[in-house]
Amino acid sequence: MLTALCCWLMAGTADAASRPKKKKAKKARVTRKHVVKKPVVLSVHDADPWKTCEDTCEHVHGIDVSHYQNDVFWKAVGEETNMAYVYLKASEGNDRVDALYARNIELAHLHGLKVGSYHYFRPKVNLKEQLENFKSQCLPGEQDLIPMLDVETMGDLTTGAFCDSLTKFLGMMEEAYHQKPIVYTYRNFYNKNLVGRLDNYQLWIAMYADEQPVLADERDYTMWQYTCKGRIKGVKGEVDKNRLMNGHRLFDIRYRH
Repeated sequence: MLTALCCWLMAGTADAASRPKKKKAKKARVTRKHVVKKPVVLSVHDADPWKTCEDTCEHVHGIDVSHYQNDVFWKAVGEETNMAYVYLKASEGNDRVDALYARNIELAHLHGLKVGSYHYFRPKVNLKEQLENFKSQCLPGEQDLIPMLDVETMGDLTTGAFCDSLTKFLGMMEEAYHQKPIVYTYRNFYNKNLVGRLDNYQLWIAMYADEQPVLADERDYTMWQYTCKGRIKGVKGEVDKNRLMNGHRLFDIRYRH
């Protein structure tokens, strides 16, 4: 039995040795072609959020910030980005103040940004109380830019009642700060509810698309908020980005002390 097994193993070994060895397949030679890179044209909504139009265009850019951005590293924003200005949320309605407003305005100033403040408007809430809430935060001596009123909701009012409330509050803000505030709203909201109602006020229009907004009455606007998903150094996560439009300059929205 043992002899037979040894013979079988020796036969197998000899058979394997007599087989022709397989030649290793040669690797195909890869020729690296010279690739001519096309220039990258950046839009305001590039797939890479870090590639942004403020790096290539001539518009004056800024951000708007609230507690939703948490603690902003203002040194990086002021020294390592092309942002020239910031609007900070100060208050909302008659009893809400932004928890990070005091910190944000101090550090934004410290690191060289022009600063303005805004109030989120609640049209059904007592107007006098809303103004007092905003005034408690937005101190004239700390402002570089005119106040902004953030208008995004009708509060279940009719169009007439909403516009009446808005017009009264804008007048109250103008009387308190001795200059007309700028009004922020969305393009569709303006087209549906505000055409012909704000002719004496500068507009700040939000629309998140590559093409510039066109209002139903084709009127001029001062600023365009072109994304709510911007990325910049110093801000964790996403931030609203804006740019001055149609030849407007920071001078046009300066706070006149």
